[in-house]
Amino acid sequence: MNKPTMFISSPVDTYSGYGARSRDFIKAVLKLDKYNVKLLSQRWGNTRFGYLNDHNEDELFSLIVPQVDKKPEIWVQITVPNEFQPVGEYSIGVTAGIEATLVDQSWIQGVNRMNLVLTSSEHSKDVFLKTAWEVKDNRTGQITSKVQVNKPIEVLLEGADLEKYQPKKSSFDLSMIKESFCFLVVGHWLKGEYGHDRKDIGFTIKSFLETFKNKTNQPALVLKTSHANTSLMDKSTLLNKIQSIKNTVRGKLPNVYVIHGDLADSEINDIYNHPKIKAMVSLTRGEGFGRPLLEFSLVGKPIIASGWSGHLDFLDKQYTTLLNGKLEQLHPSSVQKDVLLPQAAWFKADSIEVGKAYKNVFKHYKKYITYAKKLRHQNKTNFSFDNMVFKLKKIFDKSIPEFAQQVELTLPKLSLPKLNKPGASTPPAIKLPKLKKV
Repeated sequence: MNKPTMFISSPVDTYSGYGARSRDFIKAVLKLDKYNVKLLSQRWGNTRFGYLNDHNEDELFSLIVPQVDKKPEIWVQITVPNEFQPVGEYSIGVTAGIEATLVDQSWIQGVNRMNLVLTSSEHSKDVFLKTAWEVKDNRTGQITSKVQVNKPIEVLLEGADLEKYQPKKSSFDLSMIKESFCFLVVGHWLKGEYGHDRKDIGFTIKSFLETFKNKTNQPALVLKTSHANTSLMDKSTLLNKIQSIKNTVRGKLPNVYVIHGDLADSEINDIYNHPKIKAMVSLTRGEGFGRPLLEFSLVGKPIIASGWSGHLDFLDKQYTTLLNGKLEQLHPSSVQKDVLLPQAAWFKADSIEVGKAYKNVFKHYKKYITYAKKLRHQNKTNFSFDNMVFKLKKIFDKSIPEFAQQVELTLPKLSLPKLNKPGASTPPAIKLPKLKKV
């Protein structure tokens, strides 16, 4: 019997968070061995293609097809929900969800077009279910209906590859860094004025400079970042922004270093494991999941992070420095049409708490390493790729219907009269039955 066909449309070949999510999801589906999988490779913003070729992902590359040739039994679309389209007999949307407290009406409508939606965190699921938009009559102003989610939403964790992300001896070259103790920041420096970009990288830099200025023994801050662009112009813009922040702080300042551009997963793990990299910092305003934080937790080093949104699924407060703060409305410079709404709110870490966290991890590192190792052990079990496969199987088994199986028919061999070769003068003789007179 044939397996049902599953078409997966996603940015599988891009250097992006959604690209990584796509590859993990596809590999999990393949491990189930229940579907005939075909892939459609889509763009993801300005991030570049070429991941599959660069990482020798031949198995995934071989599954890519140019188009959907027929209506598939199962259609999976990995993207933002306003782009969801029900192409298959059973259609599934996969999304990281939202980083703020509200989703756009078009996202709700997109969810409702699908049979099932998978999102990455309890935070994301909660925002989807709590968002409701009132529809008013243009003439009377009266509320006539509400737009809210009416299709099932399940949380599918983003499982990490334990063979890829683990403690190891690092070969990454950080010889340009003279300091032996560095805090690491990983993430794109996205739109928004100072203090209002989603990863809050500008505020992260300034709070670090203020905390350690004029100190005899200063750690360094290492930024693995870009504007989702790998050009030299992009790097130049980043360095200018950092210098502008430095100019606002008086005194002897600690050093800030930039690692710019796309790196292989093995190189990222090498950075995580480098002996000069001691801890990760994320003052994020909000995460759908927070993949780099999970990856870093698996090398067993301390993490300082905002105490709100998707990463709380795997950053246990017993073993992680989770910062207090408050929810505040998005600044106009952070608003993104159909995604980040002006009426929405997200998190702002308290500046005093941030400074205390920097100092505590720096001064009492051995204590925080002990906590980090316990978090590593916990996340190895709960957030592994194998556990993701297990969760996916449970969701699919209860959600996806059985499809009629196509059965191959064995036909009997037919004995036909031999035909003369083309050009023969006489046709083959055909014997007719004898007729009886009535």
